[in-house]
Parts: sequence; C-alpha cells; structure tokens
Amino acid sequence: MKVFFINADEPWQELGGGMRRKILPWADDLMAVCVSFDKGAVGTLHSHGAHTQIGYIAAGSFEATVNGEKRTLRAGDAYLAVKDAPHGAVALENGSMILDVFNPKRDDFLK
Repeated sequence: MKVFFINADEPWQELGGGMRRKILPWADDLMAVCVSFDKGAVGTLHSHGAHTQIGYIAAGSFEATVNGEKRTLRAGDAYLAVKDAPHGAVALENGSMILDVFNPKRDDFLK
C-alpha cells in the first residue's frame, strides 16, 4: 500500500489491445486505477460479483455500456456498475482515460 502516488515515477502496465493502467493508492476497501485507451480499444463487456465500480471519464470519450444500456460519455461524465452488473467501454478517441474506483480493492490487479 502506498500513501503517495507520483505519476512520473510509475510506469504504465501494458494490458494489450491498446490499453494500459496505473494503480493509484489503495486500501482493503478502496482502490483507484487509471486506465488509458487508444482509439478503438475495447474494455470488453464483463461483470464482477465482488466489486462495485465507478468509472469516471478523465479524458476523451467512450461508448459505455452498463446493464445493456449504451451511452456516449465524455470527460467529466461517469458510470456506476454495481456488483454483477455487466459493463464495458469502447474508446472513441486516442488518449481517452477512465479513472476506475473499486470497492473493495482488486486483489487480482496486485499480483
């Protein structure tokens, strides 16, 4: 666990498919993750039973789907995916970025 996150000191973790992430400070019941997308990169539709997620659009734009409903989201917009809610996103422009916030933390991201 880190108290401070210095962006310049943290490399991007390549996820493939035009996506990369940086894990920000976290605690057992809270985690923030910055995910950067190339244009057309797809955050595949998925769900996770153990986590509630808020996705805040920090830059660019996305076509986001939550529970079968599609919306175009731009910087400053957000979505909520409660436990088991199917959700995903497609980046509509280069440099699009989502700040994901999870409760509880994603242990699978820390391996």
